[in-house]
Amino acid sequence: MKETFNTGGLAAKVRTLAPSMTRSMQRVAEAVAADPAGCSRLTVTALAVRTGTSEATVVRTARLLGYPGYRDLRLALAAFAAREEAGGRPAVTPDIAVGDPLSDVVAKLAEDEQRCLADTAAQLDVSQLEAAVGALAAARRIDVYGIGASSLVAQDLVQKLLRIGLIAHALSDPHLAVTNAVQLRQGDVAVAVTHSGHTHDVVEPLRAAFDRGATTIAITGRADGTASQYADHVLLTSSGRESEFRPAAMSSRTSQLLVVDCLFIGVAQRTYDTAGPALAASYEALAHRHSPRRNHPS
Repeated sequence: MKETFNTGGLAAKVRTLAPSMTRSMQRVAEAVAADPAGCSRLTVTALAVRTGTSEATVVRTARLLGYPGYRDLRLALAAFAAREEAGGRPAVTPDIAVGDPLSDVVAKLAEDEQRCLADTAAQLDVSQLEAAVGALAAARRIDVYGIGASSLVAQDLVQKLLRIGLIAHALSDPHLAVTNAVQLRQGDVAVAVTHSGHTHDVVEPLRAAFDRGATTIAITGRADGTASQYADHVLLTSSGRESEFRPAAMSSRTSQLLVVDCLFIGVAQRTYDTAGPALAASYEALAHRHSPRRNHPS
């Protein structure tokens, strides 16, 4: 899958690709993400010195980020910094300390959530999203795989699809996921939700579905992950910075849920003739559960 890239998605790109880089490339990527304005004024040699790496490492990092060379990366950094200066919010570090008051915790988490959503929106390939929506809208059957925190996202997608009349299953048991996957065929869709892209219990059923001709979709934070190898359509997500109090499983869920909502809205739009009445029927069936109960005399 060839990704489009622009300065607006620079920070998202850096944060997403950093885990797959060598440690020296990570230092370069972290430097440009932390100080795009300052790095835009550095020569390739100066940036290498600042990060304790080599000129070759700086150039390789620039290319991995989607640029022909370091000069192009410098121009993008300058443009990105200018845009941030013109309309960006004051930076708030997401690192939460043991002694932080809850007011600071709220501000830091809110900032991190907003950044996760903005990063995911900036790097999400709309052509891949449209293809995934089309496959789901036309599917005979949909299986969604997720483990741990990702299983909550899988369940959210399935609950939404069920409410518009589609046949969908959320499978978090790895054995059941594989036995279901081998029954899929052309016209069915399998969706894998895995931030790391390498979760074996999610990749295994996705591969089985792929081998049997089903259309496969990966919602993942790693374009180079194993799940992407068996996905017809890859939907990249971002995540906040992992910390002692907020592991990646928590921070990634926000961006995964954004992608799920995009998929659901897209499918509902494409199938509105059936989705509209189905949604109305589900609301009506549940309306009494959301109304205050009346006390009846005995």
